[in-house]
Amino acid sequence: MINVLFDDRQDVIEITGDNCKAVEKAIEEVIKAEELEEDFEVSVSFVTNEEIKGLNKEFRNVDSETDVLSFPMDDEFEGVVLLGDIVLSTQRIIEQANDFGHSLEREMAYLTVHSMLHLLGYDHMNGDEKTEMRSREKEIMKKLQIFK
Repeated sequence: MINVLFDDRQDVIEITGDNCKAVEKAIEEVIKAEELEEDFEVSVSFVTNEEIKGLNKEFRNVDSETDVLSFPMDDEFEGVVLLGDIVLSTQRIIEQANDFGHSLEREMAYLTVHSMLHLLGYDHMNGDEKTEMRSREKEIMKKLQIFK
């Protein structure tokens, strides 16, 4: 079982039920691809560029906007693994979807997959890590069958 908690703290786009389903499906596909069988909980927040920039500065000492931030918890509560928090900038989702010619759903799903891999310990700080993480992202996105 995977419990996804949503928090919409922005007014740039309307977060629909379909958006939430796409995010949940991306989370489920990562869990499945990693062959994990525990019960999990993940929180997903939709925020503005201003808020994500503040979080990026506070927690990473990087004074700029970003598309997604991951805050791993790796804790357990009553038999449920609390993986952590995913924070998505809706403005960056729109910008990047337009830049890459993707749908908002595809960009949202990709950023969710990317962030979930971070929550599970993947990183892209050096060449080998980046290659492995990008490979996992591509494999999972292919399984999600969101191509545009």
